[in-house]
Amino acid sequence: MAFPLSPGVTVSEVDLTTVVPSVLTTAGAFAGYFPWGPVNQITSITSQVNLATVFTAGSQIGPDANSYVGFFTCGNFLSYGNNLQVVRSVGSNSNNATANTTSGAATLFIPNESYYQYNNFNGNQNKYGPFAARYSGALGNSLTVAVCANTSNFSTWTYANYFTSNPGTSSFTSSVGGANDEMHIIVLDTNGLFTGVKGTVLEKYPFVSKALNAVNNDGTSNYYKQQIFSKSKYIYAMDPPEYSVTNATWGLNASNTNFAQLVSNDSYTLVNGIDDVGTDATQATSWNLFNTKETVNVNLVLTGGASTTLQSSIINNVVLARGDCLAFISPPITSVVNNAGNEATSITSWLSTLGISSSYVVADSGWKYQFDQYNNVYRWIPLNGDIAGLCVNTDSVAQPWFSPAGFNRGTIKNVIKLAWNPSKTYRDTLYSAGVNPVVTFPGQGTVLFGDKTLLSKPSAFDRINVRRLFIILEKAISQAAQYSLFEINDNYTQTQFINLVTPYLRNIQGLRGITAFQVVCDSTNNTPAVVNANQFVGDIYIQPARSTNFIQLNFVAVGTGVNFNTLVGGVSSPNS
Repeated sequence: MAFPLSPGVTVSEVDLTTVVPSVLTTAGAFAGYFPWGPVNQITSITSQVNLATVFTAGSQIGPDANSYVGFFTCGNFLSYGNNLQVVRSVGSNSNNATANTTSGAATLFIPNESYYQYNNFNGNQNKYGPFAARYSGALGNSLTVAVCANTSNFSTWTYANYFTSNPGTSSFTSSVGGANDEMHIIVLDTNGLFTGVKGTVLEKYPFVSKALNAVNNDGTSNYYKQQIFSKSKYIYAMDPPEYSVTNATWGLNASNTNFAQLVSNDSYTLVNGIDDVGTDATQATSWNLFNTKETVNVNLVLTGGASTTLQSSIINNVVLARGDCLAFISPPITSVVNNAGNEATSITSWLSTLGISSSYVVADSGWKYQFDQYNNVYRWIPLNGDIAGLCVNTDSVAQPWFSPAGFNRGTIKNVIKLAWNPSKTYRDTLYSAGVNPVVTFPGQGTVLFGDKTLLSKPSAFDRINVRRLFIILEKAISQAAQYSLFEINDNYTQTQFINLVTPYLRNIQGLRGITAFQVVCDSTNNTPAVVNANQFVGDIYIQPARSTNFIQLNFVAVGTGVNFNTLVGGVSSPNS
């Protein structure tokens, strides 16, 4: 702070109240094929109903045969929490349905809203027709868009009853000398794929304008392309209808423009929408949207029914690249469904093929049978969405450094039966390999009965609760440590860092996450060589709390009249 040139008192504030921030621990991540929704764009989903609304035909329609595994993996996770980041992945042949019905019409792929805004909003290519489905896939072929953009033929329009009067000239356009800018647009579910009822009206846009600069009374844009872009769940507006008639005026500013009217009331059925599930490579590309922790905050990675190849890519290119989240994986369906007697061998063979030893990976023992209420059938679904969900549940009822397994916090929801219910002998085999058994106990439900990570060497990090504890500590303290960047590396800054971290760790200790700790940040580790290299070192020693995996109960029979205090030192008197 600079002093004034003449005498006076200057007041300033120095904020020494910086604390270690809380960090998010319950955000899930998933990428996979869905029949509808934005492609290669991270979308926040809060419930299974929300998932169905965004990534299937509608909230009551649900997944198709190609998407139900991923859909219910996500849905199962969301039964424990409400924060899932989802990316839709499709193959290279996936197309949006368009209004161009001519033979050999150019195919169109618009992955998401950002792509449309930068590449298609201004249109004027005259190759896709006036409208396109909002998202790629065959579902778009169920859409029809009808337009009335003529002041004289409204009364004969099939959909006139859905609007109050004929389109004419808006007050805005009239005020600047223009004319005939208004139009009505209606969107229909022709084949009933979105609503279950053919011909259902999905959306309508009354009195929207052909003028680029048209605004409503509240100042919002009334340009028809912008209205549809901002509000529609089903379509985009591309080039103007009857292109040769309308292209010269539609999309101009309203001032002194007499906008061309359509010759007839036009109706456009969208066609050529194509589904493409894609490959492991295309899904891996979608997964890579999660690989930068500075831009995307996720903690629990669900892999659904991913192949071993894709599991390996997700683990190496996303989870290990980030170093701040856990991957949850399940064995292939063939390992546990209709594989009587060979399940344990198949699972260990799968792990051998996967070839990964890491404390950032959690493996479970199989798949569960559950009801698909959308299609009225039963489905086999991998358990990794549930296991990740149990971590969310643990954070809710306890703390992230508690184990998600066992009868207190490890009960799995929505299980009709397990594909394989491993016995004690097989549980020993699985646990030795780092696989967490999921077991159904009569009268007690289906329970996660292990809390190991896939780290093969003996270590504190071979337990889920310890790995999650350190993820939280590292993330929170590293965020707090950012405020030491560019400060002078001297005793003051070092002491400030210790005083910042110590109360946080003491709080974690009080919440049973660690048993002891020590923070070292002084001249012993910030030597002159370290300081001269513009570096700053803080060493944080942690003794993590351990979960109980093995309980030994010894029942000893003794003779009548024996004094228990003399039998075993410190044993209390018998209850009477």
